[in-house]
Amino acid sequence: MRKSLLSLAVISAFATPSLSFAADATPASPHTVTYNVGLYSQYIFRGLTQTNEDLALQGGLDYAHASGFYAGAWASNVSWLTDPLPPTAAYTSSSLELDLYGGYASTIGDTGLGYNVGALQYIYPGSKVAGAKSAETTEVYGSLSYKWLAAKLSVVVSNGVFGFRNGDGTWYAEANANYPILDTGVTANLHLGRQEFKGQGTNVFDYTDWKIGATKSWSNGVNLGAYYSDTNAKDAGYLVAATNKNIGDSAFTVFIQKTF
Repeated sequence: MRKSLLSLAVISAFATPSLSFAADATPASPHTVTYNVGLYSQYIFRGLTQTNEDLALQGGLDYAHASGFYAGAWASNVSWLTDPLPPTAAYTSSSLELDLYGGYASTIGDTGLGYNVGALQYIYPGSKVAGAKSAETTEVYGSLSYKWLAAKLSVVVSNGVFGFRNGDGTWYAEANANYPILDTGVTANLHLGRQEFKGQGTNVFDYTDWKIGATKSWSNGVNLGAYYSDTNAKDAGYLVAATNKNIGDSAFTVFIQKTF
């Protein structure tokens, strides 16, 4: 953690009588580990329901170093891998998504402008149909943030992208605003995203999504929230035959989450 010049001046002025206290003080650890667990009415990822509108239990582990480097793991139940989506369901059994990620986050001088770069691996354990492409996907990402505004670009670097072949170069761009409402502990959440698939020879999988919601946070690490989301995803790419419902249709989601 960087000290201000004022802090250094104060320390220098009282250096002599403070030496005994400094010797006894325990230096702050540069390592931070946090855990989180949440219950959601459904799992929405980039505007698409991953659980066919059913409950989702999610949890994660995050490590951060004072230098700015970080790593983490996150998991959720899913159902989309066995839902009969075009072209066909590729998995005979799979109900888990596991994400592994790492990167570096910092700020640019005293501008207040933050940046974050990293990589993310999506893992889907399960049994596939013979010859089917794995849904496992690797993305690299970069983001810029200022106060309550943020913009992020994620680009696929693996050959396959969520079960589609030759999808490297597929990208997702998003803009987010998380505005704190006075001192209420409530944050207004706005999101706009654009998904563009590569290597499919068609644009039926490209779409735009948006979300509006609010989150209430308490000092004990509990977060309670709700949001409304929608997309313009085409039926040709995202209609579930068994339910005759587009997984990108409008949805209302509520959740409770706790960070330890």
